[in-house]
Amino acid sequence: MNAMRLSLKAEQLPDNLSALRNAIERKVPVGFEMHKQIKAKASTLAPLDKRLKLITDKHPALKRMLRHFDSTWQKQIGTLGGGNHFIELCLDENNDVWIMLHSGSRGLGNVIGTYFIERAKKEAQSRFGHVPDKDLSYFAEGSNSFDDYFEAVEWAQEYAYENRREMMRLILEAIRPLLPSFQMTKEAINCHHNYVQKELHFGEEVFVTRKGAIRAGTDEYGIIPGSMGAKSFIVKGKGNPDSFCSCSHGAGRKMSRSKAKNLFSQQDLIAQTEGIECRKDKGVVDEIPSAYKDIDEVMANQTDLIEVVHTLKQVMCIKG
Repeated sequence: MNAMRLSLKAEQLPDNLSALRNAIERKVPVGFEMHKQIKAKASTLAPLDKRLKLITDKHPALKRMLRHFDSTWQKQIGTLGGGNHFIELCLDENNDVWIMLHSGSRGLGNVIGTYFIERAKKEAQSRFGHVPDKDLSYFAEGSNSFDDYFEAVEWAQEYAYENRREMMRLILEAIRPLLPSFQMTKEAINCHHNYVQKELHFGEEVFVTRKGAIRAGTDEYGIIPGSMGAKSFIVKGKGNPDSFCSCSHGAGRKMSRSKAKNLFSQQDLIAQTEGIECRKDKGVVDEIPSAYKDIDEVMANQTDLIEVVHTLKQVMCIKG
């Protein structure tokens, strides 16, 4: 997740936001699309490329699985992807304008995860002879595979971070000609979710996996999005030790994509996204607000973990 406040007020936005949405979509490829040419700076790409080669040199099978990405990962930096990834223009309680986006490692993290899961299953079989449930397979801390996996996950997290940073740069570049002159304020947040990190808790160094969660350490800023027809929140962590300094990363789905497509129509989507500049076709019915949990209830259930700093209302949403 990445969010940035601009020095613009709601009244400075055009009445019709379609031109802004079109300008961003021309700059930032969505879905399976990528840039035709590399957009990211060499200073960004070189460290990522070096680390990836070190990882794949030790794991030829992973290198083969990533072959599809060899010629594409650099062109994918600064792209949105699909699913629940989004770019939004929002207004806060003071009518200040925010840009918020959600994206990830663009398929690379999935390939890395798939490779190491299969490796863990094979190693568990070799270690124990019989594993009652292969999904309980794991790497022993201190083993080469454990260290290699953690290094690969860190690489995917760094890639996702750079992807979001480049996307934000392209979004700002797209909207500047269409808006009054503006600056970025000091409030800018870039936070991971669905990741692993080594941290100190209860006097011990542990590996914390935050699945569907973000870090919410004392006074640390985070982003908790709702659905594209609801609202989102900029929050500050309370450092709750029992949660390992974590909180929910968003509303979360209450039904599968297939169920949402069966239950709701295009007309339902249009009604639930009234007043928001966004796609309203059948292709995004699975992202309809009713497919997600009530964000107000989600927030009410974690008041011991975070405090709300800003409440954001979406006025424009781009989905992959």
